[in-house]
Amino acid sequence: MLKIGKRTLNKCYVIAEAGMNHGGKLERAYELIETAANAGANAVKFQTYKADTLVTKTAPKFWNYHEDEGKTQHQAYSELDTFDWKHYYKLFDYCEKHGVEFLSTPFSFKAADYLDDIGMRAFKIASSDLTYIPFLKHIAKKGKPILLSTGAAALGEVEEAISAIRGEGNDQIVLLHCTLCYPTKAEDANLRIIQTFKTLWPELEVGLSDHTLGITAPTVAVSLGAKVVEKHYTIDHELLGNADHWLSVDPEQMAQMVDNIRETEKMLGSAQKKVFKAEEITYRYDKRSLVSAKFIGKGRKIFREDLICKRPGIGIKPKFMDIVIGRTAKQDIPDDTLIEWTMI
Repeated sequence: MLKIGKRTLNKCYVIAEAGMNHGGKLERAYELIETAANAGANAVKFQTYKADTLVTKTAPKFWNYHEDEGKTQHQAYSELDTFDWKHYYKLFDYCEKHGVEFLSTPFSFKAADYLDDIGMRAFKIASSDLTYIPFLKHIAKKGKPILLSTGAAALGEVEEAISAIRGEGNDQIVLLHCTLCYPTKAEDANLRIIQTFKTLWPELEVGLSDHTLGITAPTVAVSLGAKVVEKHYTIDHELLGNADHWLSVDPEQMAQMVDNIRETEKMLGSAQKKVFKAEEITYRYDKRSLVSAKFIGKGRKIFREDLICKRPGIGIKPKFMDIVIGRTAKQDIPDDTLIEWTMI
């Protein structure tokens, strides 16, 4: 089974997507890590990019946020890319201190190599780079797990991305279903794609990179088989400077989301249908058995009207009624008595 750091994906792996919600401030990045860890997240993920290597200066933006009104993508990202890359070493150590995995999405070859050098144990590929095949191959060669977001892509493009990664000898892939829309409406979430991915690539783990508001979608995703959930995270919805703040979950919501996921995992339980330990008493006393509907004298033949089916279920099962009918009573059987094989 795939591992990210020390954690095996036998339970849902929860990623708090802090992105650039630190606003370029190291202390706020520390606070994002600490609060996410306290809320039960398994990893805290940032983003590593420079606007100049990400987007042209004239590319229109594709999100609605009042502070970005009239700006290009380049202008908006330039205001968010001021975080000193030297700080990532500190964030890595701070995550280690708080027992969560440090992750950051690279958006360039240089960023990928830098994050690899500081010891990052897995790579998250943004949906925007799903079709950036040379980039996928470069990261795949590092031999680390790859969390591959699949938003705004056709199925064939997902297949091409998987093939590119596997072509470099890396099969440590987690497919993350994603609807690349900020925020994603409920009717656009299309969570059944998780099942589609599980059917098409049963050998891969599948998860969700979520952009819906609230915490319902991650719980539903886990019920459909998601083993990784990524959710945008902030310490305060009211913070300015980044569109992610208002569509993220805060520490209280993250804690509730994690609780819901863990409760869902418990409820999913086993796929093997059987009488479970919790049902053993019920099985004995809630089912029905063959019971005498009237007094049956010793030596008398038993007829259908002599029998009724009642609780408890510790006697002869109702399915054997036709075998009991026509047999002879070996003893007097009082009215309302459980029939036992030794009596007939």
